[in-house]
Amino acid sequence: MLVAGFATGAFRANCYLLAAARDRPCVIVDPGQEAAGSVEDALREHGLTPEAVLATHGHPDHVACAGALARAHGVPFRLHPADHELAGTPAEPLGPGVIEVAGLRIIVDHVPGHTAGSVVFRLQTPEGGRLALTGDTLFAGSIGRGDRETLVESLRDKLLTLPDDTVVLPGHGGPTTIGRERVSNPFLGGAAVSR
Repeated sequence: MLVAGFATGAFRANCYLLAAARDRPCVIVDPGQEAAGSVEDALREHGLTPEAVLATHGHPDHVACAGALARAHGVPFRLHPADHELAGTPAEPLGPGVIEVAGLRIIVDHVPGHTAGSVVFRLQTPEGGRLALTGDTLFAGSIGRGDRETLVESLRDKLLTLPDDTVVLPGHGGPTTIGRERVSNPFLGGAAVSR
């Protein structure tokens, strides 16, 4: 599986391109401020053709270029309905469940707390790995801001139940794993889950 990620804009938000392999269809996740040029460069570099633009939530540092990229490539931009107004650009609804796009099976989990419409995208790679694109819900060593009680509930019920080897690709900063965050993230003490 191909995962291309890069940080853009003043807030260094991570944008990701996901595809089964080079020279295949792909999805663009969280193209925020100043992301369009880097996205187009990555598409050319890896021979990818977008089939959808997806967002973990509606903050501008994650969706500023979403509408323009979707229009430029003639593909849908999808976002949880609770964040449509926040995004300020038209989007198709994206709810919890499973979506099949670009040859990928993506599980969408609703994880409110950072925003009302925050979601996490989960994938199983053909190589047997597990990925979770967590937006601004979970970072390496930290968690997002917002409604703390709701966020902790989302972390406990949706993320800390995942296997330890799940690779977390967050909305800001570098990757981590669920296992690493379970034992070392100082903000997860109140979100402990029995396993």
